[in-house]
Amino acid sequence: MVVAKRHSRSRSGKFDRQTLLLLTVNGLFITASALSGTYFGVYIWKAGNNFLNIGWFTLLSHLSMALTFWIAGNGVKEGNKMVVLRLGIGFSAAFYASVLLLGGHALSYIGLLGVLQGVANGLFWLAFNVVYFEITDADNRDRFNGWAGVVGSVVGMIVPWCSGYLISRMGGTSGYRAIFILSFCIFVVGIAVSFFLRNRNTEGQYDWRWPYRILLNLNTAWRPALGALASQGIRESVFGVMIGVLVYVQTGSELKLGNFALITSVVGFISFFSIGKWLKPAWRNHAMMIGAIALIAVIVPLFFGISFTTLLIFGVGAALFLPLYMLPMTSAVFDLIGQDEDSVRQRVEYVVARELALNVGRIVGMAIFMGTVYVSREPLVLNVLLLFIGCSPLLSWMFMRRVLTWGGQRRKLT
Repeated sequence: MVVAKRHSRSRSGKFDRQTLLLLTVNGLFITASALSGTYFGVYIWKAGNNFLNIGWFTLLSHLSMALTFWIAGNGVKEGNKMVVLRLGIGFSAAFYASVLLLGGHALSYIGLLGVLQGVANGLFWLAFNVVYFEITDADNRDRFNGWAGVVGSVVGMIVPWCSGYLISRMGGTSGYRAIFILSFCIFVVGIAVSFFLRNRNTEGQYDWRWPYRILLNLNTAWRPALGALASQGIRESVFGVMIGVLVYVQTGSELKLGNFALITSVVGFISFFSIGKWLKPAWRNHAMMIGAIALIAVIVPLFFGISFTTLLIFGVGAALFLPLYMLPMTSAVFDLIGQDEDSVRQRVEYVVARELALNVGRIVGMAIFMGTVYVSREPLVLNVLLLFIGCSPLLSWMFMRRVLTWGGQRRKLT
């Protein structure tokens, strides 16, 4: 496989200053998001006691995120990607400022809030993923992803528990206002740190039709890769929304939701650290298969009754095996982008295609979720829904194993 030249990229697998800065920006962003995001679904639930309100918010967020990725790709490639990154953080701050200003009327504007969050996430993650690709390579990509997971797990250990404690001690409305204000402030710090990241020039003009061209090409590993990413998105959207709300519904306590996040994140920290350190490219296929099967198996305890205990068993199991599934997937897809000089020149378009595929899966998953809870909210129906959606990692691996086993000569878009 031909490896393209990069700007000041580490070749020893070690992290330089720019890589550490990017990890810092990522850490600040997910800290601010975890501080309030873990409880925003609960906030919506308490306002209306209706899963459909959460579903509409999430669905509109994914739709606007997908559109933002496609449109903002032009600004990232032909403009300044660091401006796009800062706009993403700024819109995230604006989202929580809007929630604060709306107060008890937030539910009436849930659609607009979903769009605002989608735009914010689309701008940030598009720019972040392009910068991430530019400052990592095949030698340190698994390690970077492992450390990003470690940071996410540490944040997940500390921040949601602190949020739950604040909400419990200060009372519902005051507690939620406090964590929304803290999120806003951390996003502002993230913008400040991002000014130390260098903007790397991107060659050429933005190809608006690139994702469509990939799908038309039969002789490229990107077709199964996009299928795998869409399958990944199906699980992300539903489980990202339901589990936290189900924990709150079962316990009625934000603090216990914080305890749930603390315990599962401790497990996630250990797993991400270990797997990120020891996973080799040659092991990715088998690691992803084991992770996918395990993520399905941990859903089974929920059929014995949805309770805090069974949700905790599920959460611990998912945290333990998720890195086996996610790290090979993420690293292999970005390795496809870096396979040769032509692919590197189209890195923005490839990142856009990646994110569009993820959001197609998220939209499909959320549509299935909303359709199901509209018909029935019986525990057995919810369990079957979780199992059905939870099988998507296996489908993702079935697509991805072709990418992990094909030779480099079949990966290029021609």
